[in-house]
Amino acid sequence: MNGEELTEQETALYDRQIRVWGVDAQRRLSKSHIFVSGLKGTAVEFCKNIVLAGVGSLTLNDDNPVTEEALAANFLIPFDENMGGGGSIAELCCDSLKDFNPMVHVSVEKGDLSSFDVDFFEKFDVVVISCCLLAAKKSVNEKCRKLSKRVAFYSVDCRYSCGEIFVDLHKYSYMKKKADETVECQLQYPSFEEAIAIPWRSLPKRVSKLYFAMRVVERFEEVERRKPGETSVDDLTNVLKLRNELCLAHSLNESQIPDSLLERLVVSPKEFPPVSAVLGGILGQEVIKAISGKGDPLKNFFFFDAVDGKGVIEDISTP
Repeated sequence: MNGEELTEQETALYDRQIRVWGVDAQRRLSKSHIFVSGLKGTAVEFCKNIVLAGVGSLTLNDDNPVTEEALAANFLIPFDENMGGGGSIAELCCDSLKDFNPMVHVSVEKGDLSSFDVDFFEKFDVVVISCCLLAAKKSVNEKCRKLSKRVAFYSVDCRYSCGEIFVDLHKYSYMKKKADETVECQLQYPSFEEAIAIPWRSLPKRVSKLYFAMRVVERFEEVERRKPGETSVDDLTNVLKLRNELCLAHSLNESQIPDSLLERLVVSPKEFPPVSAVLGGILGQEVIKAISGKGDPLKNFFFFDAVDGKGVIEDISTP
């Protein structure tokens, strides 16, 4: 991001938020470039939030056609849109987002996420992927890490009443107020692959059960070659069997991954709009922190379960 100043038009439009986080933070936002792939409910909530905040540009990637499920989960798709005949989900979302804030450049990048090489991601400051396979999370995160500049990586998954956000800011410095002075703080983040490779038995005893449950479902989809959201009640027996095998391998008590929790993730894999709104809000907040360099960033997992209404931050990394 360069050091250009805000225009008079930007200063007038973003006056209220400038009063909250300052001119420098807004300048950084207005010069930032965001990439988002996978436009379901949680991702579009994030896109709406980040466009209203005033980022420089937002690039959307989702070549899927409009379906009945997409219409139910994505408020950016016009209600009168004919399914399958009016363009891709990304194209329709792009048109709607432009109306939210004409000063943000919103565009579409066609192609499969796996086809984008390392150099493709260099043009962005933040990369967000949603509802992706385990292999895609690892691959895109690794490509971002290979760049000479820091590209913040986020993955987000919402499965009915539960959700997860993963954050990788690499080596990250930010300013924090302590008493009467402002000090510089540094955090070192692991990649997604490094984080999930940490043996379960070495994690703190009170780690969120959602962390383990999400890994089981993620692994099941990988083994069965399923896309996220393609599970049903018919898969529950095999998912529970895989849970038992993983718990045995990691020396973890099976009670840490309750049957009832896995059932919710497997039987109702679609996104629940209220949970999408919570996750999209948290994700937007974290991206703004990362770009502006102000505020304690999340490290490195966030979990939300609508059943108890609690959001939990877990630091899953080596000491």
